Amino acid sequence: MNNLDNFPNQFLIRLSQAQLNLLEMCPPQFQRVYLEQLSLPVGPEVQENLLWGNQFHQLMQQHFLGLSLDSILDVDQDLKKIVDSLLISVSEKHHLNSQSWQEAEHYRSLEKGNYLLTAIYDLLIINENQAQILDWKTYLQPQNEQKLANNWQTKLYLYLLAETSNYLPEQISMTYWFVKIPHEPQYTTFQYNQELHDKISTELEDLLTNLDNYLFDFNRKGIDFPDCNNKESNCSYCQSLLAEDGNVNHQKEGNGDILLIIDEIEEVSI
Repeated sequence: MNNLDNFPNQFLIRLSQAQLNLLEMCPPQFQRVYLEQLSLPVGPEVQENLLWGNQFHQLMQQHFLGLSLDSILDVDQDLKKIVDSLLISVSEKHHLNSQSWQEAEHYRSLEKGNYLLTAIYDLLIINENQAQILDWKTYLQPQNEQKLANNWQTKLYLYLLAETSNYLPEQISMTYWFVKIPHEPQYTTFQYNQELHDKISTELEDLLTNLDNYLFDFNRKGIDFPDCNNKESNCSYCQSLLAEDGNVNHQKEGNGDILLIIDEIEEVSI
C-alpha cells in the first residue's frame, strides 16, 4: 500500500501554492514530500529564518486583530522600528480607514476537480470597488519581479479571489511587503486583469490534469512521478532542497524560487 491510499476518491486533495510550485518545477520532489511524506533537510539558518518569519506573521495578525504589541516591541527596538515603519507604509499605500474591511490570516478555498485549492492571505483589504491581498515576506525584495509574478503564490492567490468573490479581476491586486531588519520595508504590487485570469486558469487546468495522470500511474501502476522539468544544472530545486547542509541564502537571487516554497507560513492561531 502506498500513501495515495490515504486519499480515497470521495475526498478532495488539498493543494496550496507550495504544492503547486513544487509539482510544476520538480514532480519527483512532490512525490517525495507529499506522497511518501519524506522530510526535507532544513539547516539551522533556514530554521532560524522560518521561526523569525512565523513570529513576525503572528505580530501582524495580533495588530490587525486590535491587540497591543507594546509588551513585545518595547524590548526589541530594531523590531519596533521595522514594524512601525511597515504599518505606516501599509496604511498610506492601501488607504486603510474605517470604510475598508480588513481580515488577517484570511482563509479562502475552491473545489476544482479532485482538488481543494487553498490560500491564507496574510491580510485581505476589501473596499466597495477594490480588493487587495497583502503578504508579508521576511527577507529582502527579489530583484527578478517576473519570477515572483510567475510563482504560484501570486497566481493562485489572485485567481482564488477572482473565482470566489464578486470582484472583477481588474479590481483585484496583490502586494508583497518585504521586511528584513534593519532595512526599510519594500513592496511589489501585481495588478490583476481578465487576460491574466484566463491564462492562469489554463495553466492550472493543465497542471491538475498532469497531477491526475501522475497520481493514477503512481497509485495503480506503481510508476514514479516523471523527471523534473528543470533539467538544467540537475534541477536547482533538487540541489537546494536536498543539499546536505540544508542552508538557503535568502539574499541570493537564484534561490528566490525555493524561498517562496519553503517559507509558506501556516495559519497562526492566537
